[in-house]
Amino acid sequence: MNAYRSLLLVILLAVAAGAQAKKPRGEAGQFDYYALAMSWSPSYCADHRDRDQCDSGRRLGFVLHGLWPQYEAGYPQNCSTDRLASEVRGKYAAVFPSPKMIGHEWEKHGTCSGLDAAAYFALSAKLKDQLVIPALYQRPAAPLRVSPGELAQAFKAANPGLQRDGVLPFCGSGGHFLREIHACFDKGGASRSCSAGEIKRSYNSCRQQTFLMPNVR
Repeated sequence: MNAYRSLLLVILLAVAAGAQAKKPRGEAGQFDYYALAMSWSPSYCADHRDRDQCDSGRRLGFVLHGLWPQYEAGYPQNCSTDRLASEVRGKYAAVFPSPKMIGHEWEKHGTCSGLDAAAYFALSAKLKDQLVIPALYQRPAAPLRVSPGELAQAFKAANPGLQRDGVLPFCGSGGHFLREIHACFDKGGASRSCSAGEIKRSYNSCRQQTFLMPNVR
């Protein structure tokens, strides 16, 4: 009997932990701005075996990670349990480097946008395509050594309407490798500066003078 009670307690605790993990943190549509997260695929593929994204024939550079509603401090997540319709999944899965990503991005971030799924992913695709990737960073054949200032200047030159601190780098491995960039937009899709908290996170993440961008393979 004691063993049975112990097992039951473990199950109940696991269920409670799962419920807590999915507990809404924020109200749909109540946020301050969007962060468009664009991952540097060569860095991701150096540490992950993902056939969809990392197939050597695709030669991916910057790819969509997600469009994330943000507060000026922090961010909401899992704002509802609305399901992603199969027709929306089928239409927009290709916006991401791997079709497996779309369900997670909708559940964690899209439900907080206040938009229905089709409108949210249409906006994700629009902002992704709207952000011009500088030619140097599209498909480099050799690794690039870049400073945060150089990256910011290159994106500003390619996107004249970009606001100051409108694109931020985020690094891994103690600041040695570029992991992704965040481009910040207001709810209407216009460029804006990222929040002070995001700027600080970017600085702490890419704390070396320069970081490496592995080349596209």
